[in-house]
Amino acid sequence: MNRPFPELDGELTQATLLRRLAAMIYDGLLVLAIWMCTGFVAVGLNDGESVSGPLFQSILFLLAFAFFAYFWIRLGQTLGMQAWRLRIQTLDGKHINLKQALLRFMMAIASFACLGLGFIWMLISSEKATWHDSFSETQIVVLPKPKK
Repeated sequence: MNRPFPELDGELTQATLLRRLAAMIYDGLLVLAIWMCTGFVAVGLNDGESVSGPLFQSILFLLAFAFFAYFWIRLGQTLGMQAWRLRIQTLDGKHINLKQALLRFMMAIASFACLGLGFIWMLISSEKATWHDSFSETQIVVLPKPKK
């Protein structure tokens, strides 16, 4: 069951493409660090020899999904999204579920694979939604600055 987020003062707006890209760069560096640590462990378990192949690549893929799914479902924000005050939520303002996280993750890959067209789509979409926003019925909103 999707839990609602706590109420915030003011209206939440859709995140801009630039803000999303900034959070993606931050999160990409974190995923790269996870992959590097996994590679170090794999090389150690393989007697110092390099590791490759479909099994290792599948493990890296699953680790990337696990990173995003955990933060999206549990907190509504990855670490990069926290830095840029972004939150992922359902269209009615609740936490997303595992199915939505999987759909979003896979469609984001497709959006990127099409030379970024799925991301650029938000610039011409009347809802200001990327392909993966629309397909997973989610949205990225900007959170208000915390009060001092």
